[in-house]
Amino acid sequence: MPPDESIAELRSRIRASIDFTASITDEELLRKTECVVFEWPESRFLSAADKVKLVKRLYHSFRGLDLLQPLMEDPLVNEIMINGHKDIFVERQGEMTKLRESFESEERLQDLIQRIVAGVNRIVNESSPIVDARLPDGSRVHVVLPPVSLSGPCVTIRKFPERPMSMKELVEKESLTTEAAFFLQELVEAKYNIFISGGTGTGKTTFLNALSQHIPSEERIITIEDSAELQIASVPNLVSLETKNSNTEGKGSVTIRELIRASLRMRPNRIIVGEVRGEEAIDMLQALNTGHEGSISTGHGNSALDMMGRLETMVLGAAELPLPVIRGQIASAIDIVIHLSRGRDRRRRVMEICEMGGVEEGRITLNPLFVRGELEEGASAGHLLRTEVPLARTNKLRAAGKEAGLI
Repeated sequence: MPPDESIAELRSRIRASIDFTASITDEELLRKTECVVFEWPESRFLSAADKVKLVKRLYHSFRGLDLLQPLMEDPLVNEIMINGHKDIFVERQGEMTKLRESFESEERLQDLIQRIVAGVNRIVNESSPIVDARLPDGSRVHVVLPPVSLSGPCVTIRKFPERPMSMKELVEKESLTTEAAFFLQELVEAKYNIFISGGTGTGKTTFLNALSQHIPSEERIITIEDSAELQIASVPNLVSLETKNSNTEGKGSVTIRELIRASLRMRPNRIIVGEVRGEEAIDMLQALNTGHEGSISTGHGNSALDMMGRLETMVLGAAELPLPVIRGQIASAIDIVIHLSRGRDRRRRVMEICEMGGVEEGRITLNPLFVRGELEEGASAGHLLRTEVPLARTNKLRAAGKEAGLI
């Protein structure tokens, strides 16, 4: 590929040869781009393959995501990390590599960022330097600008598959066993309230999408997210809600707390909160405790029990309630906790499936139903094994006629 200044020059030539005030088709833009590249004197030093790459790069700078577009079209790419305009890292199937190409300038990267956030009515600038957004294909975008980011504009793009992964596919990838998958499917259908915990990049959203495929199609679902990522195609009566940042005057924001409260007036059968991070935890618990059975949510935690402690802290930050009351709310609202982790082999796995035990001696207790077995010598992870602890909360299974073989 030619140097950055040459790419900038070629882009200027294309822009000068096109009347962008009139509508121009993709085919016309591609043809103009090819003409400019082939007429460029320096192109005689490029191979045919390099010319094709250069044409695509220039075309995508007008119609796509510039040099990121091929990465977005690559199904093996999971995540794209931009640390300033010169350093771009890509994760393919769990393996991290640095991209040889880079943006020709910080201004070029800034232009791309503004185009992305404008597409979802978000604002990011020096006074509001952090924003979450999404691309048309559903990929999640997180942007951090200077002066917060010292290395220049930083962008993290988390890609999602075109169709959500199924429980069967998760079993094939050894994320969990067939027995555990069937167990969870039955619990979802029986309207157990489920909370999924795990660290960053452990597959919480992927797992939530897989579980949601077993929600009966006749129900009404409300999803609530900071940036819409969930892919629930099996339920036609679906309403997706997304938070809204404040405008340049600091007004007009809509938080997850407000969306949860609004959802209660929309007659949902189930509420799905994409991720609980702060004060909205108390609103989520109140929703679960007021008859919205079968709801699902996720949060960041190091284990199932640690996640319960984090929920306590979140609620404490939102309301001046006694700790025993908070623990009682959590214990009555959540039925099942699933913890995910990412091993050294970069595989995402279910590490434990626990049932809420209740509050004993002032502390929340969890009953392990499935746990990872001991690591075998040379193995990357043990098997997910069913414990001898029986499921105690059987009322919902009995009501759904699913108690056989699960209790």
